[in-house]
Amino acid sequence: MTIPELFTCPISLELFSDPVTLSTGQTYDRSCILKWFAAGNLTCPVTMQKLHDLSLVPNHTLTHLIHQWLDAKPNNHDYDLNHDFYEFCEVGSSYNLSLISYKKVLESEESSFEQKIQVIEQVRFLLQGLPCKNEGLIQLGFFSILLSLVFGGKFNQEMMELVEKSLDFALKLIPFCCKKDLNLLMEESKFENFKVLFKEASFMVKVRLCNLIQVIFTSLEEEELPLANKIANDSKFIQGLITSLNDNQQSFSFEVSEASLKAILAILSSSEQAYRESLVKEGIVHALVKYIMEVEGKENNLGPKATKALEMVLESETGKQTFITNEVKNGVKAVIKMVFRVSGDDQGSESAVNCLMMLCCESVEVREAAICGGILTQLLLLLQSQCNGRVKTRARMLLKLLRSMWVKDPKHV
Repeated sequence: MTIPELFTCPISLELFSDPVTLSTGQTYDRSCILKWFAAGNLTCPVTMQKLHDLSLVPNHTLTHLIHQWLDAKPNNHDYDLNHDFYEFCEVGSSYNLSLISYKKVLESEESSFEQKIQVIEQVRFLLQGLPCKNEGLIQLGFFSILLSLVFGGKFNQEMMELVEKSLDFALKLIPFCCKKDLNLLMEESKFENFKVLFKEASFMVKVRLCNLIQVIFTSLEEEELPLANKIANDSKFIQGLITSLNDNQQSFSFEVSEASLKAILAILSSSEQAYRESLVKEGIVHALVKYIMEVEGKENNLGPKATKALEMVLESETGKQTFITNEVKNGVKAVIKMVFRVSGDDQGSESAVNCLMMLCCESVEVREAAICGGILTQLLLLLQSQCNGRVKTRARMLLKLLRSMWVKDPKHV
C-alpha cells in the first residue's frame, strides 16, 4: 500500500498517527518528535534549526485528510501502522529520498561539522530498533562515507566530536557490511590518519579504534583483509597499540587498556605466525608482564585475558626466548600470581599453568625462579580447589616436571 509522502512522518517515515507542527512549520508524529527531544535534541530534524519554542500544535487538517484517504482505500483494515518498510531501498521511495538527502549533507564540503553531526544523530534515531534498515544504509554507501569522515581529512580538535560519532556509527554498521569495505583504509593518507588518531585522539576515539582493529583481525576467518597485514607490519602502529595497553596515567586509562588488550588478543588469535612475531619484536612480552602485575588484585577479568595473551605469545619461539632472556624475574612472579586466585577463574589459572609449563621445559632458570617464587604452594592450592579437570591435569604435570628437577639436581631447589 503506497502512502502519499505528505502523510508520512519525516522521522519514522511511517503514516502519521498524531501529527503535530513545530514553530518551524514542519510536521512530525507526536511520539517521534517527543523521543527526539527526550534524546537531548533541541533542533528541528528536517531544517536543523535550533528551537527556542518546543510547543507542539496538533495538525487537525492533516489528520482529517489522512482519515479521509484511509476510508477511501479498499482493504484499509489490513494496513499495519507498524509494518516493516522493506521497500525503503526501492528507487523513489520516501526512505530512499530521505537517506539520499542526508547522504548529500555528509558528503558536502560546505556542510559544517555541526550539520554533519546532526545528520548522523538523526539517521541513527531514524533507524533505532530497526536493524534491517542498516542494510539500506550500506547499499547507499553510508559506511564508506563515515570512514572518510573519520580518516579522510587532517585531524584537529574541532572535528573530534564528528570523528567520534562517525566512528561509533560505522562500528554499528559493520555487522551489515562486507568486511572488504574496510580496505578503504589501505589508502596511504587514510592509513596515516589512522595512526595519527590512535596517538592523539580522545580516549573514547582510541577505544573505538581498538574496537575497529579487533573487528579487522577477527574477520580474517571469513575473508582475507590486506588491511590486517598493513597494520601488523607497521611498527609504529603496533608500538602505539602496545603503549596504550600500559597507559595508566589518566582516569580513563582502564577503558583504553581493556580495548587495547582485546585488540591484541584478536591479532594473536589469527593464524598468521608473522603477526605474533611482529608483536614480540615491538615489546609485547614486557608489556603483558607489566600489565598482569598491575591489574592483579583489581576487580576485573583483565588479568586472565592478559595471561591468555601471554600464553599465545609464548607459543612463538621468539616470544619464549624473549621472556627467558629479559623477563624471568618479574615475569615468573606475575604468572605465579595468576595460578591460583580466590575468584576461582579457571581461564586465568589454566593459561598461567600453561605458560609455566612451556617456560620450565625450556629453562632451568625459570624452574628455579618458579620454585623460589612459591609455585609449589600455589599448585597444591589449585589442586584442592573446584577448578576443572583439565586445569588439575596440567597442574599435576607441572608438579611432576618440577619434582624431576629436584631429583635430578636438588641443590637448585
